[in-house]
This record gives sequence, structure tokens and C-alpha cells, in this order.
Amino acid sequence: MERPESNAFENVKDQIGSCGIWCGSCIVGNGALMELTERYQKLIAGYGLKNWGPEDFDFEEFSKGLASIGGIRACSGCLKGGGRDECEIRSCALERNLNDCTACDGRPACKHGEILEHMRSGARAAGLFVRDTGSDRSGLLARWAVELTSKWPSCVLFVKNDAD
Repeated sequence: MERPESNAFENVKDQIGSCGIWCGSCIVGNGALMELTERYQKLIAGYGLKNWGPEDFDFEEFSKGLASIGGIRACSGCLKGGGRDECEIRSCALERNLNDCTACDGRPACKHGEILEHMRSGARAAGLFVRDTGSDRSGLLARWAVELTSKWPSCVLFVKNDAD
């Protein structure tokens, strides 16, 4: 039976948030974090790390950390109700009837400019894809999907699990 989160990438692959960040490149949105954590937990349990790991390794704390990370469910993307509830970027774009901030003519003087740049630069530093201009959305998404698969060819997003 397929988990609802197992199609996380399909759910966000066409979403570019109001901030211009592509949800499909986010490990929380695309489901990679959840999938990797689950696989890591199974791998560690299967090899009995608790019984043969280094003496200075706190297996119980490590397990708690993995469980906590594993509890982070796939984000549906801000255009489908995910992301921060009080996102001022999303609110502003909705008020202006814009798909995302790259279409705004008020960007240089934007009152949200500082937080927007903080979000966008943080996303880029983490390896996420960010739309900088009002370029062709569908062409951009297609190009990014190719870049993502070449950047992470063995990523759990693209490798089918035999148990699936």
C-alpha cells in the first residue's frame, strides 16, 4: 500500500512559492527528508548498530533525533496550504494577485525585501532552486527537474525501492 507521502514530489513538482522558491527542490516538500530518515532508521536497526557502535556513541539520543526528524511530514507547498501560516510574502503576493514576487514591479522598495532575500539566499545556500525573473514558468520547471535529477541522480526521489 502506498503511503500518502510517497507521492510528495509529484505534489510539489509544479509549485514555485510566492517567494520564488521551487518546492520540488526542497527536501521537506519533495519527501526526500522523510524517505531518507525512514531508510536510515531501517538500515541502522537491520545492522544492529546499538550492539556494535562506538562506545562514545549515544545510540538512544541518536534514535530520538532520527525519530524527531522522521516526524517532519512532507510539506504540501505554500500554494497548497503548506509553509508558514503567517507568511508575509504569500499574503503580499495574494493581495497583489501575483503568482510570485518576481512579477512584482515594486520589488526594489518592497517592505518585505529583507525577509524575502533572507529566505531566497538561505534556500540557494541549501541547494534549492529559486526563480529570479518572470521567465517562462513551465520551461523553468522542466529545466530545474533535469538539473535536480543530474545533481542528485541517486536521490530517493528517483530511485525506486524494490519494496514499493
